[in-house]
Amino acid sequence: MDPIRNPFSPGAGNPPPELVGRFELLQRVQVSLARVRAGRYDKSLILIGLRGVGKTVLLNQIKQRADASGYKTILVEAHERKSLESLLLPPLRSVLFSLDSIKGNSDKVKRAFRVLRSFLNGVKAKVGEIQIELGVDPEVGTGDSGDLETDLAELLVAVADAAADRRTAVALCIDELQYLSVREFSALIMAIHRVSQQSLPLILIGAGLPQIIALAGRSKSYSERLFDFPEVDKLDPAGAKEAIRGPLQSEGVVIEESALDEIVRLTQGYPYFLQQWGYETWNLAERSPITKSEVEAATSAAIRNLDKNFFRVRFDRLTPRQKEYLRALAALGAGVHRSGDVSAKLGVESNSVGPVRDDLIKKGVIYSPRHGDVAFTVPLFDEFMLRAVLEA
Repeated sequence: MDPIRNPFSPGAGNPPPELVGRFELLQRVQVSLARVRAGRYDKSLILIGLRGVGKTVLLNQIKQRADASGYKTILVEAHERKSLESLLLPPLRSVLFSLDSIKGNSDKVKRAFRVLRSFLNGVKAKVGEIQIELGVDPEVGTGDSGDLETDLAELLVAVADAAADRRTAVALCIDELQYLSVREFSALIMAIHRVSQQSLPLILIGAGLPQIIALAGRSKSYSERLFDFPEVDKLDPAGAKEAIRGPLQSEGVVIEESALDEIVRLTQGYPYFLQQWGYETWNLAERSPITKSEVEAATSAAIRNLDKNFFRVRFDRLTPRQKEYLRALAALGAGVHRSGDVSAKLGVESNSVGPVRDDLIKKGVIYSPRHGDVAFTVPLFDEFMLRAVLEA
């Protein structure tokens, strides 16, 4: 069939043709946005889920809805080699310029600029990695202590106060939150706490891997009172089928039920994989209806592209010892396994591989759902690791 008309779009954060199975979550976020915009308290939210479930797609959708609701929005992605300060300062500057451009003078906007300048001075004194121009004098004694937990709270309160003065609100959307350090997460939690205590119109919508819940707990014991942690999971069979059937129907193409069953079986309902199988199947199929045999024929291309992109990009960042650990974990089969079983598979003591395991968790390749347990954060990565062993 015509590849130009292919409705599927596998890729990191690419929006699917139909956002299936996320209506309740998006409605919940919509209510939170409306409450905060109206000056009423509501919890910030952090979306939790494995790779490939569509967290980034949802975060982009939430940003669009916040924009449409009159919010000033920030969308950034945390990185293991970039500080929280350098992540937030440029977009916060842009938000303040946007608030300043609204008709009429605002002393609170001008004060927020001065606090931002103070915060920048404190950051430069500590890490010296951010270069932005503001053209204002600092608000001496506010946001300039060099203590991130204190200074970030004062900065976000000033920004939120400026937004309230302009009768708007700020949505701070941060993806890949698991890459924040305990210090950074603690500062972010404290800042949101200070904002919420004053009922100011700023909300955090974050997303990341399951280890965020433990990270939040280590950062601040009261984090569960400030945040909700909705889980973003794979689609159920009915939703997975609709994610394939709906886009095909919009192009006037029919797919046999047995073919849908096969796609659901192969992808296990993970949205990223559904897009990959849908994309490859469309390109291989000659006409409607699409059959199970065409899905089976497209599977090798789907796996090949996943191996080269979705899986390989994470595999290539690993050290030899980390790859050995993951091969041992993969050899135990799908699901959650005891850390001791992985070390036994490697033929070493558990404490000797502890640093390797911890580094893999920091890189976001595995996580610990319970104390002493480990599992892949990337669905089907165990199967990829076994294929990689055969190729080695």
